[in-house]
Amino acid sequence: MLAMRTNFLYLFTIFLCFQFHSCHSQTSSEKNKEKDLSEVKNNIVGGPFENGEFMYHGIPETLKAVDTSPGWKQEGQKLLITGKILKPDGKAPAANVILYYYHTNTEGYYAPNDSMDKRASRHGYIRGWVQSDSLGNYSIYTVRPGAYPNRNDPAHIHPSIKEPTLDKEYYIDAFVFDDDPLLTTKKRLEMENRGGSGILRLLKKGNLHIAEHNIILGLNIPNHPSRNNNKVSSGSAIGEDVISFTPFHAWGPDKGSKACPVCKYGRYHGILYFVGNDPNWDEIKLWLSFLENESALRSSYLKTYFVYGNESKYDKNKLTKQLAEIGKSLQLEHTALTFVPSFNDTSSAIHHNNINPNVENTFLVYKHSTIIDKYVNLKPTTSNYNKIKASLNRTTNDFQLLPTIHQ
Repeated sequence: MLAMRTNFLYLFTIFLCFQFHSCHSQTSSEKNKEKDLSEVKNNIVGGPFENGEFMYHGIPETLKAVDTSPGWKQEGQKLLITGKILKPDGKAPAANVILYYYHTNTEGYYAPNDSMDKRASRHGYIRGWVQSDSLGNYSIYTVRPGAYPNRNDPAHIHPSIKEPTLDKEYYIDAFVFDDDPLLTTKKRLEMENRGGSGILRLLKKGNLHIAEHNIILGLNIPNHPSRNNNKVSSGSAIGEDVISFTPFHAWGPDKGSKACPVCKYGRYHGILYFVGNDPNWDEIKLWLSFLENESALRSSYLKTYFVYGNESKYDKNKLTKQLAEIGKSLQLEHTALTFVPSFNDTSSAIHHNNINPNVENTFLVYKHSTIIDKYVNLKPTTSNYNKIKASLNRTTNDFQLLPTIHQ
């Protein structure tokens, strides 16, 4: 009897290890750190990726831009993940890129079945592939996965990428869900943003939940050929999220408050116009007039903000008066004029957005809290106004009209 109990406990332990093993292959253990660093130094695109070989087990001969996973038939919340795979500039579509994905069932297990390729059984039967079309489009119909039982890891979907011009596949950030209580602020800030933010923000169409999600090739991928550290840097990259912060509003709809632009108005389009230590007020006023016109034209679907962060001349009372006078003189009704003590300020949490105070300006254009375009040192000219307009027009679609799952 004792032997039977011992065997049962042994088999049960093996079963649990099998169920949860897949995730551990994408994070380095302490004993493998030296090996991992060696692989990065040896120019392996993406660094170590133990799960790479499993990407090809059972892969169909012909791939399409749309896939319906075996999980679609499971009882649970039906989910559509759709968007574009984009080149490293975050704008041009990338065609013929293979995206492999797998995830747990609704109970949180990587459950295999008899019909799947046994070599990939550790990934469970809910897995599949898409290949981006000529416009970079992809769509995955599946079921929302469950979180691991008795663990504090958010529910997630594992994606990996194979670019047609690279020999090496690489993994990108796991797709997680913005409304998941297990996705804490700490976990959000710890995300690597490989391929962009992995956070899915859900919209609703009937009983279907929809996540519009773009993937940026090479973004934050070690040794990717697109990586270039010589550019002037300011702000997070296209594809990453705008991090919540609380500036003081000197003028605009939230005057006198510290409302977070992203938290309060992040659902649709937004423009954050940052100016730091070297303001050109004549040019700033031209930009503010443009932003006001665009915000009025696009109504509730666009919120625009000026964020001032001159660390050498911070005086709250003087800044409040100065910006209020500008807002009044320009007759701004839609554009908020805000400020922070500096772009390194931790009390407002602006420091998480990595704004360079020494550039002339930084523009972050975002949609549903994710950056869709970025410009640094942009002059107020007609051609540059048109660049901003084009960014907004390019990313306006039918999803913009859908309610969130909480509306």
